[in-house]
Amino acid sequence: MLRVHRNEIYCRRLALLFGAALSSSLTAAAAAQEPGTAKATAAISDAGEAPAPREAGSQSFQKSDAAEPKTPNDKDGKKKQKEDGKNKHASRGSLVVAPLPISSPAIGTGIIPVLGYIFPFRKNDKASPPSTVGVAGVITNNGSRAFGLGGHLFLKENTYEITAAYGQADVNYNLYGTGFFFGNAGATRKVPVEQSGHAFFGEALRRLAGNVFVGPRFFDGNSVVTLKPTGQIPALPPDLGIHTTLRSLGVHMVRDTRPNQFYPTSGTKLEFTADFFAQALGSKYSFQSYKLYFDKYYSLSKNQVLAYDLFVCNTAGQPPFYGNCIYGTQNELRGYIAGQYLDRHMWATQLEYRLTLRGGFGLAAFGGIGEAIPGSSQRLRMSYFLPSVGGGPRYQLNKKYHLNVRADFARGRGSWTWSVGVGEAF
Repeated sequence: MLRVHRNEIYCRRLALLFGAALSSSLTAAAAAQEPGTAKATAAISDAGEAPAPREAGSQSFQKSDAAEPKTPNDKDGKKKQKEDGKNKHASRGSLVVAPLPISSPAIGTGIIPVLGYIFPFRKNDKASPPSTVGVAGVITNNGSRAFGLGGHLFLKENTYEITAAYGQADVNYNLYGTGFFFGNAGATRKVPVEQSGHAFFGEALRRLAGNVFVGPRFFDGNSVVTLKPTGQIPALPPDLGIHTTLRSLGVHMVRDTRPNQFYPTSGTKLEFTADFFAQALGSKYSFQSYKLYFDKYYSLSKNQVLAYDLFVCNTAGQPPFYGNCIYGTQNELRGYIAGQYLDRHMWATQLEYRLTLRGGFGLAAFGGIGEAIPGSSQRLRMSYFLPSVGGGPRYQLNKKYHLNVRADFARGRGSWTWSVGVGEAF
């Protein structure tokens, strides 16, 4: 499913790190959809664009295809038959297999096995971007386990966009508490917890005009959070030891002018999502979650791209602790342990330079800044800013779509992370 986007993959709501581990594994799988390129038109054409039909009334059509059958000694005829045979049995899509290593301060060291398939949903559909399906897992040495599968489909000349994902997980992680001060305290105040559960997400978008898509979405998840006692801890959330059901209806709006979804070199992507969790739907908690994403890409030269990303999150109502905005789960700012900073409001912006080298290799360097803001005070405070800087190598897993595997080394405020993923961060 990958659209990474970011797409989805939106199982992050299920839990603080259940969302982080499962979401990243699904995004990678979907990203096995996703999030590199030669150009979008080339990618779609290579994947299954039918050759242009000849004019039915032309003499060349009648003579070569009907009137003059080729003899066994006709070399051109044999050559044409061979080419037709190759085209007939040509692969429709591209398979991506990536056993990704993971070394996370949040959930430990292990592996994220990813299997994805990128393909045109209909071979004669020249307008739709390639669709993706994928499956992924997470296995780490602290006992965390997660599994997810999903798909991201583009249908009917890019008129419909359908995403669906299912995942289940049992994740061990540390809870630092809500707010900047608890997050900044780091290792001195943390609660080791275990969260297990499952989640389903689905959405269906329809193009209204131009590159604008709008449609409904649905989320359903169940989880249980239990405490593993140790040392000094912050105030415990009321959600511990309680079986929690979260269920929501929402809306998703997208405007996407990128020439390719895997490795954009130009264009913009604007996304807005609104999810409404309500007891009337069967959810234990009633709250609202709003997210805004904006990405812009500049082609500096044939092998150089400058990418900009803006992320804004707002939560209203009475969410569980893992229903807040959470740093470190969606590449909004790299360099932070997933879940160390969470609060009612959040923003982050970053800039990334991407360089393509010979032999399928590449490099990236990035920097950014953001802030987690409590609901009681929404003004910007310099002392609360969260900076990020880092970079890392890239390598093409699939040349047809310029699908990269990336390794990012990032430094945050008092912390650093190393991560590996399929597709670009944004």
